[in-house]
Amino acid sequence: MAAELIPYTPRITAWDLEGKVTATTFSLEQPRCVLEGHASAASTVWLVVAFSNASRDFQSPQTLAEIPASPRLPTDGHYMTLPLTLDQLPCEDPVGGSGGAPVLRVGNDAGCLADVQQPCYCNAPLPGPGPYRVKFLLMDSKGSLQAQTRWSDPITLHQGKSPGSIDTWPGRRSGDMVVITSILSSLAGLLLLAFLAASSMRSSSLWWPEEAPEQLRTGSFMGMCYMTHHIPPSEAATLPVGCEPGLEPLPSLSP
Repeated sequence: MAAELIPYTPRITAWDLEGKVTATTFSLEQPRCVLEGHASAASTVWLVVAFSNASRDFQSPQTLAEIPASPRLPTDGHYMTLPLTLDQLPCEDPVGGSGGAPVLRVGNDAGCLADVQQPCYCNAPLPGPGPYRVKFLLMDSKGSLQAQTRWSDPITLHQGKSPGSIDTWPGRRSGDMVVITSILSSLAGLLLLAFLAASSMRSSSLWWPEEAPEQLRTGSFMGMCYMTHHIPPSEAATLPVGCEPGLEPLPSLSP
């Protein structure tokens, strides 16, 4: 008996979230109230992830042993992951954000392939930008297909740029960036001028000392003048300019 096609197309979540699509992951809207009418108590919802050009070649498994694991993506072009029960996909949306955003983040488990305890259908990071297509399968406890959704539109992951491909020519910069660069350059120039002026003033103060005090200037020194013993008394009466009387002259030894 052919599995029923459910008129539902998986898509990237419409919630306002950061990183809905990254270099190795993307976040899908959860298929709430989509598969209930086709499921039994033991049914499981699986997500099929395939390269966009390989989605048409995907064949649904007939048993649990035929479920393709994530390491087979590079060779087979598809794999299955994120098995969920219908209890994990309730119709009610989270109230007041208490349950978080209802999304399925594909490629979110970075360590699942290195952990031997993890099942082979773990949610490993995606190996490249894609593009990818996804769809949901509803399978019973034996692995037989009960229903399936449509394939999604192509989903392309973000890619980083190599350093050599980044254009650094100033002509490609925006007007705001040019204005900010000009202001910073002007401030740097003003700071350099202020530093040079301060350095010049410091150097001049070291090489050109301040003017000597008034009492040390030439011609203003006031000293004590003394009459030596060999100067006749008649010549010692007149003192030189700037001298003050000092000690009494010594007695002359002249006859």
